[in-house]
Amino acid sequence: MGTSLRDVAVLAGVSVKTVSNVVNGYAHVAPATRARVEEALARLDYRPNLSARNLRQGRTGVIALALPELDAPYFAELSRFVIDAAAEQRWLVVIEQTDGSLERERQILDGVRDHRVDGLIFSPIAIGADELAARTDDTALVLLGERIHDGPADHVAIDNVRAARDITEHLIGLGRARVAALGAQDSSISGTAPLRLAGYRQAMAAHGLPEIVATVERYHRADGFAAMTALLEGERPDAVFCFNDLLALGAMRAVLSSGLRVPGDVALAGLDDIEDGRYSTPTLTTVAPDKSELARIAVDLLKRRIDGRAGYAPQEVRAGYRLMVRESTAPAG
Repeated sequence: MGTSLRDVAVLAGVSVKTVSNVVNGYAHVAPATRARVEEALARLDYRPNLSARNLRQGRTGVIALALPELDAPYFAELSRFVIDAAAEQRWLVVIEQTDGSLERERQILDGVRDHRVDGLIFSPIAIGADELAARTDDTALVLLGERIHDGPADHVAIDNVRAARDITEHLIGLGRARVAALGAQDSSISGTAPLRLAGYRQAMAAHGLPEIVATVERYHRADGFAAMTALLEGERPDAVFCFNDLLALGAMRAVLSSGLRVPGDVALAGLDDIEDGRYSTPTLTTVAPDKSELARIAVDLLKRRIDGRAGYAPQEVRAGYRLMVRESTAPAG
């Protein structure tokens, strides 16, 4: 048998209720009493029974995180930060992979398979705002990414338009006049791609420069390689903003394989700040979303909904980002 609240109460010379108040973090406990109870908790090595507590509260202590691709470095890194933030709430995280499939995303919205969870953090690719609004499952929900913004759920992301504009301005500031955007998607009417394309276009228009836009089907290394190879067969750009780092790494390989130099002939930049880009040759200039802040905001918003503090409209919250200038855009010389 483990240590009980009653054991702690006897040692501290207080009531079981007082010990419970200290364990649960209630503020209205006298400092001297709190110190005495905390000393007793430490001496007896008390460990709360979280399962029993969650059961009494009608909760599981488990949340779900649904992401498109777990093998994509950005989502893998973000998952770690969500797990860390959830651990501060003593939550476990069940991770679901959707592959961006409409059917699987609908299944997530209808209820996370057979798991009973207290809340869901979800990065959708295929569903839209109308399907989200028609959702019948009442599990607390927070959205990540840009597929559904200004929708009927709390949402956290970076400002993709401004981030894309900033990285494009950086490339233009190097004296590059033929700056391409690699990552547009013909089928995308909402989400990340059009927002990053809008930021690129704003910067190009501000400097009176011509647009060069390369489309891709997906945001993988192979897509970046193929799109960059096609660009090199035409009138070659002297700089390229790739809409994520995987595209940029594929594009870098295409440039180097053609016998050209990065950044001497073609400067390259991405967006996501995945670890691979910090160790590529050359290292990759990128926009670094604050993944830790994204995760913390998402978990905080989810906790508010789980706790029943839902008397407010869905929130759009922007996390920060930084421009990380590395070797792939070092000044030519």
